Amino acid sequence: MGRIIFYEDRNFQGRSYETSSDCPELTSYLSRCNSCRVESGCFMVYERPNFMGHQMLVRRGEYPDNQRLMGVNMSDCIRSCRMIPMHRGQFRMRIYERENFGGQMYELMDDCDSIQDRYRMSDCQSCNVIDGHWLMYEQPQYRGRMIYLRPGEYRSLREMGIAPMDIRIGSIRRIMETC
Repeated sequence: MGRIIFYEDRNFQGRSYETSSDCPELTSYLSRCNSCRVESGCFMVYERPNFMGHQMLVRRGEYPDNQRLMGVNMSDCIRSCRMIPMHRGQFRMRIYERENFGGQMYELMDDCDSIQDRYRMSDCQSCNVIDGHWLMYEQPQYRGRMIYLRPGEYRSLREMGIAPMDIRIGSIRRIMETC
């Protein structure tokens, strides 16, 4: 089980809120969130409510300033978080070139540092996560903004939590560590 503590101000100051599960709306508990501490486990933190907007994987450790954690393009507040459960077993995902599982399809069971190089796929617009928890990155070599995907069908980028013209998928990695 994971545990994360959010603080209203930078450097773990101000009111705090602790959770061990998903929280779709942190402003129900804090007026803002500008730092956090992960006591155990892994979490995805999001800049908008309901697990939307820019997101970042946080592992055990201290994050005294969300601006440095999230990058300059992200707002200074975390608005929601999702706990990433530990997965034991196989990893399997199908990626599709077009929305609604159209176009080319490829099945992944391991990390892919460049979907363009490995599959000659120009874009990834939908996917089906069969087993495991995955991160998609906007650039090859696991760089740029990321998207967390748990088991399920994602018929479009919007269902993955991003605006369709906002990002292209460049690489994909399994979340394997125990965090």
